[in-house]
Amino acid sequence: MYDDGSVDRTWMGPSEVEFFVTPYHPSSEETLERDGIVLQDRIITTNDLDVSLRFYMPATIDKKTTEKLPVILHFQGATTCQAVVISVSTRLAQEHRLPSAIDDGYTTLLWLRSLARSDENDVVGDKLDFSRVFLIGDSSGGNLVHEVAARVGRDEENDCMFWSPLKLAGVIPVHPGFVRSYRSRSEMEGKEGPFLTLDMLDKLLALALPVGSIKDHPFACPMGDAAPQLESLRLPPMMVCIVKNDLTRDTYPNRVCRGHEGGGDGRAAFC
Repeated sequence: MYDDGSVDRTWMGPSEVEFFVTPYHPSSEETLERDGIVLQDRIITTNDLDVSLRFYMPATIDKKTTEKLPVILHFQGATTCQAVVISVSTRLAQEHRLPSAIDDGYTTLLWLRSLARSDENDVVGDKLDFSRVFLIGDSSGGNLVHEVAARVGRDEENDCMFWSPLKLAGVIPVHPGFVRSYRSRSEMEGKEGPFLTLDMLDKLLALALPVGSIKDHPFACPMGDAAPQLESLRLPPMMVCIVKNDLTRDTYPNRVCRGHEGGGDGRAAFC
């Protein structure tokens, strides 16, 4: 990042992890089949904001059947499984600090709800099971998963039919970027890698959080005193995936155990 606020995202680190930071822009073709996966790019517009989406659908879908597939809304990537995966291209910091990316994820869910309520024929919507929508995100995407799910829960507390017929069936944060203002044991004793060091972690948080915020901000520390009580959140079933060498892994068990004691579904799992 330069003094004028501009950002150069050219990867200068080891080549073996360059694919993690290489952007893949929407294809020029409306629909593209590759390696048994059908890709389709869409742009949704709301409140003068454009959000880019990429759909990943099994090429084996039988268009003649009424079978519907679960929906996986993925922040920061995509995957391959017997489901329709929607990868959300969220706005990036530091040009767009949080909650911009959270808003993009929430906007995408609102669009899915409108698709579920629409009577119009849609080549994608006709194959989506809106009663089985999952959120998944890795690293900072795991934080987005938590924040979007918490917003959905607040909506349902105020109006139980707000999201109908869409149902958030589960969330999967993959080594989410939960931190505290003080170092955890894994941060102090863990081995830094080429893709993430403690210095990088601190700088990335400083660029992503609202101006003037510290690491205890709820977006980075949902288990902290400044965040809503975790027991009060209405959260769906959760599976948290933790990698052995993640520098911030020690913050997760505390977060999940507390977050599923109250208004949520009450089910949580680690892997």
